[in-house]
Formats: sequence, C-alpha cells, structure tokens
Amino acid sequence: MVREAKVLLYYCFTPLADPEAIHLWQRVLCESLGLRGRIIISRHGINGTVGGDLLAIKKYLKGTKAFLPFKHIDFKWSEGTGREFPRLEIKIRDEIVSFGATGELEVDESGVVGGGQHLTPEAVHELVAARGEEVVFFDGRNSFEAAIGRFKNAVVPDVATTRDFVREIDSGAYDHLKNKAIVTYCTGGVRCEVLSSIMKRRGFSEVYQIEGGVVRYGEAFGDDGLWEGSLYLFDGRMNQEFSDHSLVISSCERCDAPTSKYHNCSNGACRKLILLCADCATAPSPCSAAHASQHAVRSLT
Repeated sequence: MVREAKVLLYYCFTPLADPEAIHLWQRVLCESLGLRGRIIISRHGINGTVGGDLLAIKKYLKGTKAFLPFKHIDFKWSEGTGREFPRLEIKIRDEIVSFGATGELEVDESGVVGGGQHLTPEAVHELVAARGEEVVFFDGRNSFEAAIGRFKNAVVPDVATTRDFVREIDSGAYDHLKNKAIVTYCTGGVRCEVLSSIMKRRGFSEVYQIEGGVVRYGEAFGDDGLWEGSLYLFDGRMNQEFSDHSLVISSCERCDAPTSKYHNCSNGACRKLILLCADCATAPSPCSAAHASQHAVRSLT
C-alpha cells in the first residue's frame, strides 16, 4: 500500500530560554516518527519544514503544539512524496532566519515586536482596491526566487542572500517608498516578520506583511489574483505552481525557452542553481562564467 506523504512549513517567534532543550526534544520527536527536513532553533523561536508519512506528520504537529509556546503555530500543508529532504537537519543559530540583525530583533510571547501589520490574502486585495498605486509589493526573498515568480509590479531587491537586505535597505535605494503602503511578502511569512520590523525601524511609515506568505495567498487565489509565476521551494520539489494555468515568466539560461525549473549545475565543482528547460536539463555541460556570477548557492536563507 502506498502511503500518503505531506510536507509541513511553519515558524514561531517566541522567547525560548533553552534552545538546546528544544533541539533535543525536536530531534527525538522527528526521529521517532521517521521525518526528514530542516529545523532552525534560536532564542527567538523556531522555523522549520518537515516531510514524511501523513500519519507521522499529524503526530508531529500534535506533539509540537503540545508545547505551550508553540500552541498557536500556523502550520502550512502541502503535497509531498517523502523524498523532499535527504536527511533530518536540526540546528541552533543566532537567528531563525539569517538577516544578521540579531541586535535589532525584539520578540515577546506575541511574536516580533514592531513588525508590519498582518494582512490576509483577502485584505491585501481590499488594500489594493482602495489605494491603487499607493500600494507597493516588496519581495522579501532572494532575487533568484523572484526570477520565477512574484507579485505584479513588485519591487525586487538585488540580493543573493537574506543577509544582504539590511545593507540594501540602508543604501537609501528605497527611501522614495517610505510614505507608500508597503506590502512585504515571502514564501511562508517568516522572513517578512523580520524584514517588516527592519523597514519600520528605518522610517517606512506603513508596512504590512501577507499572513502566511505566498503559500497562503496561493491557497486563496491561485493564479487568478496578483501573483504571477511559480513559487521557489527550498527542498527537493524546487518549485510549486498554484494552478494548471500558471504563467511562466522566466527562461532557460542556455536556449531562452520558457521554464520555471531550477536545476543544480551539472558541473560537480559548482553548487549553483541554473534555470533550464527540459531539453537542456538532459544535455549536461559545464556552467558558464555568467551563470556562476548570477546565481546564489542554495541555502536556508
């Protein structure tokens, strides 16, 4: 009998007095259920994606929510195969999402202090309908993620890693947006929790974040709203479409054919990602200098 598999994406900003104890508990829980994935723990909370058998995933969710500080985690479900992750990785870091802004981040039992106002996908549409061009979508992801999918007319900072955001915002390149209604967005919402607070500290007067990120927006509106293209994923699936009529907004780096599929470079010495169509993906060749300079190493940031 083929077992149904699922993937869970989640985060929770809450003060954790003993990250080491959380690390040990999560490892025992995941290993006992045969789950694989990536979990980051810090004194600010937890951020994870895990995959496995449906029954095991349900037990993991129930067990994690039994810990009072994690009771209200918003778990996001998606289809899986059980092969999204090669192993289980659980790490303790200074930040659960690496902005390099540990000294700025303030967290209490309710989450990030001073972050942007949360908007449901429906409320995002209401804001756009009411304010029109005053609303600016601000991509909180790395630029290679935005290459295959983003909100219409979004501002996409030229960043290769999440740590580049503070420098980019401090450069003054977006100061002209400080009096606009800024809607930040990212895959599941965790990066925007920090990004929106960073922007507010730097004088952006009206900052929002999409509740549940692009994942929740896609569940609500699919490809019939303000989103265009494919959603990049940091696991074996690589990307996700929300419908059978998703736009393809990117192209193969070798032949310019439309594609949303990233592949690991066939050059064994290279850990970069490259956009390839189906034909070019089956015809390996060494990566070009242009490719090496344009694409970021895959990471959790």
